[in-house]
Amino acid sequence: MDSTYILLQHYWWLLVSLLGALLVFLLFVQGGQSLLFTIGKTEIQQKMLLNSTGRKWEFTFTTLVTFGGAFFASFPLFYSTSFGGAYWVWMLILLCFVIQAVSYEYQAKKGNLLGKRTYQVFLILNGVLGPILLGTAVGTFFNGAEFLVNKEQLAEISMPVISSWATPWGGLEAAFVIWNVCLGLAVFFLARVLALLYFINNINDDEIQKRSRKQLIIETVLFLVFFLTFLVHLLLQEGFAVDPETKVVFMQKYKYFFNLIEMPAVLAVLLIGVVGVLFGIIKTIVSPTWNKGIWFAGCGTVFTVLALLLCAGWNNTAYYPSVADLQSSLTIENSCSSFFTLKVMSYVSLLIPFVLAYIFYAWRSLDLRKIDSQEMTESNHTY
Repeated sequence: MDSTYILLQHYWWLLVSLLGALLVFLLFVQGGQSLLFTIGKTEIQQKMLLNSTGRKWEFTFTTLVTFGGAFFASFPLFYSTSFGGAYWVWMLILLCFVIQAVSYEYQAKKGNLLGKRTYQVFLILNGVLGPILLGTAVGTFFNGAEFLVNKEQLAEISMPVISSWATPWGGLEAAFVIWNVCLGLAVFFLARVLALLYFINNINDDEIQKRSRKQLIIETVLFLVFFLTFLVHLLLQEGFAVDPETKVVFMQKYKYFFNLIEMPAVLAVLLIGVVGVLFGIIKTIVSPTWNKGIWFAGCGTVFTVLALLLCAGWNNTAYYPSVADLQSSLTIENSCSSFFTLKVMSYVSLLIPFVLAYIFYAWRSLDLRKIDSQEMTESNHTY
């Protein structure tokens, strides 16, 4: 295979992984919604919380759509296999984000039919189910899914469908794998940790600050329990390896551990990420006046998730393994777009720095002034 084509495959898995990592960081919006009634005890406090997360929900939604679009363009076989077979999981995820968008737009409008509290409950549902479902779905990258792939069927005129699901559950069977759920809960509690750090940085209210710092300890402990459980299991479990010569998929003991050892740069990114998350959390807890934890923990989250996703796809690893048929497992080689498509998209990807610069500018403009109760009562541009 042409070395340039292999390079492009790895390059696009890097971009998709980076988008996934950014999405996990931005799930602090969902984490904040799930804490609405835990941190906000009065109506004005709840309004401050909703406006803190509400001004960022579009970043999360846009990143989710971009992540899906990049996956479709660069690895279309994954898109057709997962979205076509595990449709219940993805439909639930999309439903969660749709009700989020509707709730932010209508919960504060006078005369809405369902009432303000109903839309707030919808936001909490999105805050709980969104991260758990996404984390559980990503867990299948390491623990496998129930699908079959037969590329020869593409020649069948009557039914040119090469992917099929081996169970009638439409992907919901992933919830019965404890390690998938473990990752889902880790993502959920991480989203709540990041949300608390963001509230501390973004909201000027003594009571919210005090409650957020106190709740941060509880959420951190729960996050570490589920994340470390998943990480230790991941490093000790059998992984889905690919023979570089024959392309045969086989089970290899300690595969993901060896991936980190054989890719020291990825290991370094993982360690930097973990240290960043812990530093942001611990310094916020021990220093009552420090409020920059969200940036250290946020960057650490991006690095950590990026390293884990690179472990799932690089170094001759099946990133979407099939437990129904090992040889149906998807790799960055057998599921990618054509050389021409990847090449053209790589030119387009050169615009990414400009997009990131705009996002930074828009984010900074929204956060120039900390949210306070005065703004909530005087401004007409609030949720």
